[in-house]
Amino acid sequence: MKIRSDHGFTLIELMIVVAIIAVLAALAVPGLKRYRMNGYEASAIGSMKAIADAEAAYASACGGGGYAVSMADLAKPPVAGGSAFLREDVAAAVDADNAKSGYFFTITEAPGSTKVTDKTRTCNGSAVDPKTGFFASGQPAEPGTTGTRFFGVDETSLIKQGNTPLPDAKAGAPVQ
Repeated sequence: MKIRSDHGFTLIELMIVVAIIAVLAALAVPGLKRYRMNGYEASAIGSMKAIADAEAAYASACGGGGYAVSMADLAKPPVAGGSAFLREDVAAAVDADNAKSGYFFTITEAPGSTKVTDKTRTCNGSAVDPKTGFFASGQPAEPGTTGTRFFGVDETSLIKQGNTPLPDAKAGAPVQ
């Protein structure tokens, strides 16, 4: 007489376990995406703070009281030596192809700003004349996926946010 062994799992039991795991994964994925997007947005806020701090350092040490109106000028170190005003990873994030943590950043001249000094008089050989104001913006590389908020900062160092691209520092609500 043959004794039958009942060790192991049946195909039905394995299919039920796989189905339960699939349901749990389907419930977890949206939460994970939301957490990742929140991380990207937090990184973008940190980058906006870094840009504001770099602009303040540039204005006091290099631009004769004027602000840089390009990322490239903030990324240049002083000719006499020292480090650049802005970290390379932030300075390189100027378009969606080079995004830093899902965001890219731009700096423009603030509306109504004027020239402070000639670009040849800056400590790092800036390509553009320093101005009395700047506006830096941060945009998600893939809106809805890498972030839903748009950020902006100017010479006041107050970071603003909005659900659409910010045209200037007057738009948006302060980040809290």
